[in-house]
Amino acid sequence: MAKSRSMFTCNQCGAESSQYYGRCPLCHSWNSLVEQAMAPKSSPAGRRPQARQTDSPQPRQAVPLGAIQDHPQMRLPSGYGELDRVLGGGIVPGSLVLLGGDPGIGKSTLLLQVANQLARRQPVLYVCAEESGQQVKLRWQRLALDSGTDQQAPDLEPHPGDENSQLFLLPEIDLETILTELESLRPRVAIIDSIQALYYANLTSAPGSVAQVRECTSALMQLAKRSNISLFIVGHVTKEGAIAGPKVLEHLVDTVLYFEGDRFASHRLLRSVKNRFGATHELGVFEMVNQGLAEITNPSALFLGNREEQVPGIATIVACEGTRPLVVELQSLVSPTSYSSPRRSTTGIEFNRLLQILAVLEKRVGIPLSKLDAYVASAGGLMVAEPAADLGVAIAVVASFRDRLVDPELVLIGEVGLGGQVRPVSQLELRLKEAVKLGFKRAIVPKGQGLHLEGLEIVEVTRVVDAIAQALAS
Repeated sequence: MAKSRSMFTCNQCGAESSQYYGRCPLCHSWNSLVEQAMAPKSSPAGRRPQARQTDSPQPRQAVPLGAIQDHPQMRLPSGYGELDRVLGGGIVPGSLVLLGGDPGIGKSTLLLQVANQLARRQPVLYVCAEESGQQVKLRWQRLALDSGTDQQAPDLEPHPGDENSQLFLLPEIDLETILTELESLRPRVAIIDSIQALYYANLTSAPGSVAQVRECTSALMQLAKRSNISLFIVGHVTKEGAIAGPKVLEHLVDTVLYFEGDRFASHRLLRSVKNRFGATHELGVFEMVNQGLAEITNPSALFLGNREEQVPGIATIVACEGTRPLVVELQSLVSPTSYSSPRRSTTGIEFNRLLQILAVLEKRVGIPLSKLDAYVASAGGLMVAEPAADLGVAIAVVASFRDRLVDPELVLIGEVGLGGQVRPVSQLELRLKEAVKLGFKRAIVPKGQGLHLEGLEIVEVTRVVDAIAQALAS
């Protein structure tokens, strides 16, 4: 009889080692190696999970790229324009989408609503590995609108008692049972909630371990490509915010989506960080209401404060998330410090970026900020990471320091260099058109891009000093 042996697997990157190390030799993370019992090679435990196949596999040969026939496939609309935007225009048949987010953020709610919309037109399988069928049915009933009206999609509004609904529920954690059901039912779309709860019996490790997640995802990916089934997989996240499990999980799937939001706010942000069928870093905005998640068609109004109430230290920028421009209000407060070292705090702005801008203002503009506390926040808590927000942050800080008002009909777009210069940014025309649509009359932008829009006065500057003079002239 073959002897069983143990291997140490890193739960961060999936690297395997025959002995224990305090630090993973591949990704250098500490205390991440977990001991797992390996099955003997002579036993059937090493067999990979496979669904039932009707045809014997045929050997493949390399062919020229031009000889591959085109098979145009129409994307499947999900019933929610915000989700379709993030996916690149809709659900691609045979694609594998991974959705991650904090506990309670609304991942299961969003996917159940999408399943309800899709089930009115084609079969959909919802695999609930963490809840019972009764629990999912209770959420389904809670999300349904008793009034029978839906402002977002009236013709696709879900009804729990609709006999025409083709939504099938499978409370199961066994991988082979799920694969068999997928092969038998052949739905157009299937939802796995969640991948960390699935269990492959021929592996000795517990559900959620690196080996289980890797094998289960690989088997589901093969089935999705072979049967042309679109799969949505829910993934847990760690306390650092990354998707739990091996990094290979994100490499196996076609699209990786992150569902973000503040538990003290009602809005939710759906971001795309990987998409083989569309642009990355797209953004979809939802709002949590009594009937579940509702789309926000004009997100700029959500992140734009009250323009009628003028307060010193407020500036407006236009950020771009993928192909979507968002008008965001930045707020700044500069006050004398009570400590030996001043405090710096940010909400929605990168901390190191703020420190860099404060250093530029002190060195190039001559504003003594080294002995002042500085606080900067974006309205609504939206995370703005792109450099195009630098000029807005700088103007807001200077306006708060000088106790001056910035024109509420002015937008600021530009990257601030270490030499005090204002550098060009991408998609400037798209940003300015969004500002015009929301009624802004004036814009300060980097010089040299030569744009002219009707109804908008464009002021071009080359240095931060010039931008401050133009923004605080009145």
